[in-house]
Amino acid sequence: MSMRLPAPYGTRIDRSKSLNFRFENKSFTGLAGDTIASALMASGAWVLSRSFKYHRPRAAMTMAAQEANTLVQVGSDPNVPADVFRLRDGLEASAQNVNGSLDWDFDAILDRLGRFMPVGFYYRTFFGPGRNAWLKVWEPLIRGKAGLGKVDVALPEQRYEKVNLFYDVLVVGAGPAGLSAALEAAQAGARVLIVDDNPELGGSLTYARFDDGPEATAALLRDLIAQVRAASNIDVLTDAVANGWYADNWIPVVTATRLYKVRAREVILGTGSFDQPHPFRNNDLPGIVMGSAAQRMMRHYAVRPGQRAVVFAGNRDGYRVALDLVEAGVELAALVDPRPTQRHGALAAALAAKGVRIILGGTILEAEGTSGNKHLRAVRIGASGGKAERIACDLLTVSCAYTPAYQLALQAGARLNYDDTSAQFTIANLPAHMTLAGSVAGAFALPTVLAGGRRAGAAAAEALGLSSRPVDVPADDEQALSSIALPLLPHPKGRDFVDFDEDLQIKDIKGAVAAGYSELELVKRFSTVGMGPSQGRHSALATARIVAETTNRTVAAIGVTTSRPPFGPERLGVLAGIQKSRYRHTSLHHRHLAAGAQMTTAGAWWRPLYYGDTSTRAAAIAAEVKLVREQVGVLDVSTLGKIELHGPDAGRFLDRFCSMSYAKQPVGRVRYCLTLNEMGTVIDDGVAFRMAEDLYYVTATTGGVDRIYADMCWHNVEWGLDVDIHNVTSAYSAFNVTGPLARKALEAMGGLDVSPQAIAFLGGVTGTLAGCPVRVMRIGYSGELSFELHTPQSCGEALWDALMEAGQPFGLKPYGLEASRILRLEKGHIIIGQDTDAVSTADELGMGWALSMKKPFFIGKRSTELLRRQPARRRLVGFELPETVGEHAGTHPDESCLILKDGEAVGHVTSTVFSPTVGKWIGLAFVPATVAEHDPAIIIKARSGTSIDARIVPPHFYDPENKRQEI
Repeated sequence: MSMRLPAPYGTRIDRSKSLNFRFENKSFTGLAGDTIASALMASGAWVLSRSFKYHRPRAAMTMAAQEANTLVQVGSDPNVPADVFRLRDGLEASAQNVNGSLDWDFDAILDRLGRFMPVGFYYRTFFGPGRNAWLKVWEPLIRGKAGLGKVDVALPEQRYEKVNLFYDVLVVGAGPAGLSAALEAAQAGARVLIVDDNPELGGSLTYARFDDGPEATAALLRDLIAQVRAASNIDVLTDAVANGWYADNWIPVVTATRLYKVRAREVILGTGSFDQPHPFRNNDLPGIVMGSAAQRMMRHYAVRPGQRAVVFAGNRDGYRVALDLVEAGVELAALVDPRPTQRHGALAAALAAKGVRIILGGTILEAEGTSGNKHLRAVRIGASGGKAERIACDLLTVSCAYTPAYQLALQAGARLNYDDTSAQFTIANLPAHMTLAGSVAGAFALPTVLAGGRRAGAAAAEALGLSSRPVDVPADDEQALSSIALPLLPHPKGRDFVDFDEDLQIKDIKGAVAAGYSELELVKRFSTVGMGPSQGRHSALATARIVAETTNRTVAAIGVTTSRPPFGPERLGVLAGIQKSRYRHTSLHHRHLAAGAQMTTAGAWWRPLYYGDTSTRAAAIAAEVKLVREQVGVLDVSTLGKIELHGPDAGRFLDRFCSMSYAKQPVGRVRYCLTLNEMGTVIDDGVAFRMAEDLYYVTATTGGVDRIYADMCWHNVEWGLDVDIHNVTSAYSAFNVTGPLARKALEAMGGLDVSPQAIAFLGGVTGTLAGCPVRVMRIGYSGELSFELHTPQSCGEALWDALMEAGQPFGLKPYGLEASRILRLEKGHIIIGQDTDAVSTADELGMGWALSMKKPFFIGKRSTELLRRQPARRRLVGFELPETVGEHAGTHPDESCLILKDGEAVGHVTSTVFSPTVGKWIGLAFVPATVAEHDPAIIIKARSGTSIDARIVPPHFYDPENKRQEI
């Protein structure tokens, strides 16, 4: 604990509570409130990780989770930012991206091979004529080296929650500007939410130095917090990240285990700025930190960041950091100001009084590291008109430039401007209902920041129609001094890092431009700059300056890369929320359980998979198939989507919405419905029963009905037809009675004529069975004589019981979903979403017969016409295996297995099963159209790796003439 500072340093730690933890299999002791990084640094251990590409030692640079250097593995959690993750007793952590150990990383040799890995080398080296070299050598090698932490697939289930919040004003950032804005808006009567990613309120007030001195700053912070706590209309979320901006001021606020969906009428951004690094040789060594990071180490965690320091001060904050270091007992070897003349007289005088040497017009040329580059030991300084000077030190702080935390503003549509003369960013064109609070430059005087926050709060209140007071913002005479455009001095030997996440140097960005990628978005994609965990927070400005200099343009003309949500990492569990699956039961759920059903999910519904003991699954399913083929079975299809269309234009509406003709469909007839989207892709199917001139009863798939209903409502508004649309899925129970004896079972119930003359195939009637009103359709998904009965949900159980009793003499029993899938596959019927994908067309599926191309319009017709002008791309075909491949042969195809032709993958299996009816393996598969037409022999690669010979055949494996279902 030799690096600990005495009280009052350490506002976040509790010195009375010690915590034991292990890092890299070594034991350490920290204090309650410490982070992993602060506890390690207090013990003299700085190195946290190895860099992604060259495996160079890396340590904390910002102490604010703004770079990848601090990402470690904590138990089962990968990519944990050690500089903000709070310590707990017994914690076990380890470094990431290490081959061997953190101290002795075998892959550190890559640091000496940089010249063989220039920017974009993987594009030009591995994707050459020798394609197999990439697949067999380089891809496995790079995949083995890629990635950061390790994912634990056996991680126990955790609870994650989602909460909806609504406020008048959301203030993002709880620094001096944000707190002032919140108080001003609340005073006007607004309901306000303050969100900040730190564990306490205050932002820079908790660590930075201001001109009034530490005591005045502490008093101001106490006063602001007291006012916030006293305001009943202000709520606060700390340790929370506003992770993006979406339409209508919808902002997700993420905590460890909860996602707050915040909707605010007005949003105020008090997000402040990011300290920027400066590229010079070895600028990534442990011991080189941002000035604000050194202040955080001291103020928050009572960690002395070094014994002997050099401060690089390109702005006023650098001088403040120097004073903080001296007062903390750090020997200050020199303050290096890159400007040739002194601009901070009072601060410079205070430092001179403490014996600090100030070097004007100085430049950091190079940093020197200890053995293995595990810590800084010296810096080489270049001064105007003088020779380079080597200064021994173990700490270098950098304060030279700021970029605003612009992400949320730009996501909302604002624009980021840059003044090349003053080296300042500004945010312009903020959208309505968004206000900027405080400074985007980072080094404004505190009175200016506070007043800017109050003005933002007043503006938000005024936008809400609340009375507010005018606020004047005093000018800051050093506004233009917060950033400085330092000269870019690439070192001949490189290692002047621009992007610490990706190990990119000045020469890499210049190399990307030289390769022809002169626009910033292209530079980003070719070099991967800004694509690591820090998402360009510390590389955007330097990259823009390098590209501008290389292409003889201005930074203003170059700009920055597009900012997209999320702002920071999100756990998948937070996005998913509480993992309680939504489920629905049909009215017969308890009847299925009583009959011994093994249930499975189908969308949001629970359905019987089969009936019987799990130990006899295969035999039970085969018996159910045999039941339907030889006697009669009943399937609960209550989960089918059901939609009613009422009105004189109902037929015209269906004509436009579905692919067949419905306006002239006779009353009492049932017609197949195939639904396409505008691209001609099949998205759903069902049937339409015309019950009256102005009434159609339409079914859809279990999983597709919600989309179909929504699309129908949308087009109903668009087309303006006289039709009402109702989703009645939950209003009706439905059963499919199917098999050669189906008619006899229904006739035994009495009350309804089900003769062929009364209900022909694809006919429909309404009536009463067992005292229950029913809608009966003769449709045959199984290929047998079938009657689909639809009855009000309240009558479902009674009708089922009556049916089971009446059908008992004919062997009627229920069958499950798996038998239904086998029955339909034997007939070659498709399942939407299994035998189709996001681009499947009716012609590819062999369902061109379902397209009424003579109609003037239906959704997808135009695309279908265009596609038919192109050569056929693929076909869904049937296939079968030789009869010698038995049901339990061990080597058989599975769904999604690849279809091979001449050793190349040309298609895949969509459905396959051993058919107990035809006695062989059958299935459906997508293959190229040329294969479907000319080459029936195909090879299927089984999951075991074995190749299986198969033959393309017509997909109607059973009763291809449909004689059984039309009797």
